[in-house]
Parts: sequence; C-alpha cells; structure tokens
Amino acid sequence: MAKMNLLQAINNALDIAMAQDERVVCFGEDVGFFGGVFRATSKLQEKYGKDRCFNTPLVEQGIAGFANGMAAQGMKPVAEIQFADYIFPAFDQIVNEAAKFRYRSGNEFNVGGLVFRTPYGGGIAGAHYHSQSPEAYFAHTPGLKIVVPRNPHQAKGLLLASIACPDPVIFFEPKKLYRASVGEVPEEYYEIEIGKAEIVKPGNQVTVLAWGAQMEICEKAVEMAEAAGISCELIDLRSILPWDVDTVAESVKKTGRLVINHEAPLTGGFAGEIAATIQERCFLHLESPIQRVCGLDTPYPLALEKEYVADHLKTFEAIKAAVNF
Repeated sequence: MAKMNLLQAINNALDIAMAQDERVVCFGEDVGFFGGVFRATSKLQEKYGKDRCFNTPLVEQGIAGFANGMAAQGMKPVAEIQFADYIFPAFDQIVNEAAKFRYRSGNEFNVGGLVFRTPYGGGIAGAHYHSQSPEAYFAHTPGLKIVVPRNPHQAKGLLLASIACPDPVIFFEPKKLYRASVGEVPEEYYEIEIGKAEIVKPGNQVTVLAWGAQMEICEKAVEMAEAAGISCELIDLRSILPWDVDTVAESVKKTGRLVINHEAPLTGGFAGEIAATIQERCFLHLESPIQRVCGLDTPYPLALEKEYVADHLKTFEAIKAAVNF
C-alpha cells in the first residue's frame, strides 16, 4: 500500500496500464511533457515516449474522432478532455460513433478499450465554463459506460477496469478532490467492477445515495443525521451507466426512504432516473417521497457558488424531511 492523492492514483493506474500493454496510449491537450493542466499524466511521456503519450491540437471533436479510430484498430486510447465542460464539441463523436460502434457492426468490430478521462464539477471557483457535471447527457446513450470515483483507491481500480472494459467509458474525475482526497492505495494492479455500487455505511432508516465528490458532502450530512439519532445507509453509486439498481432497491426496501444527491442541476439530472426506477421497484416499501438534493437550474455561478452547491446542510434537511414525513 502507498499513500496517494486522487491525481497520483490516476497517474499510477495509467503507468501500470501502459507498462502492461503497449496498446495503451494517452493523449489530449498538453498531456505530454506538461502532464496536462492538472498534471495527471506527469512523466508518462518521459517514461513511454512521444508515440504513447502526446499532445493534440485544441479540438475536442478531433481528439474523440482520433480516439475512435485508434480503438477501432485495436489500440486502447485514453483520451483526456481537459475539462468536462469542453466535452460538448466531441458529443457527436462519442454519442453517434463510439457508443454505436459495436451495435452497428453486429459485434463484428468495436471500440472497447477506449476511455475518455475528464475532470468535472465545481468547488474550485471555476464559474460556468469549468464547473459543470454533464454525466446525465451521456447516461441517455446506450453503448457507453459512465464511471465516477470518489477517492484515490476507487479511482485507480475503476480506471484500470475502464481501460480493460470491452465498451467505451467516460471516466469523470472530481477535480476538487484531485489533491484534497488522500488515502491508502494498493501499488499493484487491481480492478473495481463497473456497474456495482458500494454500501459505504450500513443503516436502517434512510438510504442516502451519491457519487464522486458529493460522497464527501453526504458523509458530513450522515454524521449530522447520526448525531440526531437517524440511522443512514450511505451508498456510493460509482457507475452512472450501468447503475446498480439491485443494491439501491434492496437498501430502500429496508429503509423505506431515499435521498439522492448530485452536483448537476435538478431538471433532467440522473437523480430523476434513479427516483423513477426506485418508485417502480419499491413503491409498497416507501415511507416518504424520494428526496433529490441537486444543483440549481441555472448556469453554474461564480459569486454564488456556495449557495448553488448541494451541500451537507441541504442534504441533512432532506434526510430529516424524509424521516419525519
């Protein structure tokens, strides 16, 4: 085991993957010698050469198209989109090409091994062009997998699993935790199953569900609830597509209540999909309406970032409302 922050865990995962398989390549804006804007690919070009870790032009559509082509020829490209806010120019290549590649060929060819890494979310005073959480846009797209880690241990295992995955993966990295989240991480290769949620803390009165950076916020809210005598079951979804319906449903059948927290705006956010599915599966077990604690339906603000965020206080109030309904 070694102590790593989230950035170091991602770098370590890429290092191991590139060492084990020469088909793994990293590219994106300034990812070469500079190591990317957050230094996630630091020293990989120095170690593996410019053929396997290199810079691209500042054109996200081109990065995604190039990644599709490389993956279609048997490579395992790990393409970095510098900020998740800038993934939209690549939307067509990801949604209409990468996601449909296997299906349209009848499984004759695919782009498995393709991973798009991208930092998402707020908390860094990045305002509306460097703070968005666009996971729900892609969750509407069959053929993709969407993964969001909450800490260094999860990040390494999930990234290695994503590179080994037979389908294209969008790997959203909570950038506000890049250096803030530190933990013990195995130094060897390991994978964490995509599509499997984790029960972080068991409880019996209310299920609290989140992913990525919001897990830290929910942990604070759960501590407040526990101090008030409310038993919470805290679940990290980890994967948005596919998401672990069974684990969440079993928890809600036990607790009778569900609070979902995500950083993206409320309307059209993935919490709506979860709420609809859980009420179908658990309707006769529900003791109160499903609560959603989300960002506001506005562009991500700079001056009012603290008011915008789905923080631990809002989450605590939702937990109390669910229990006291």
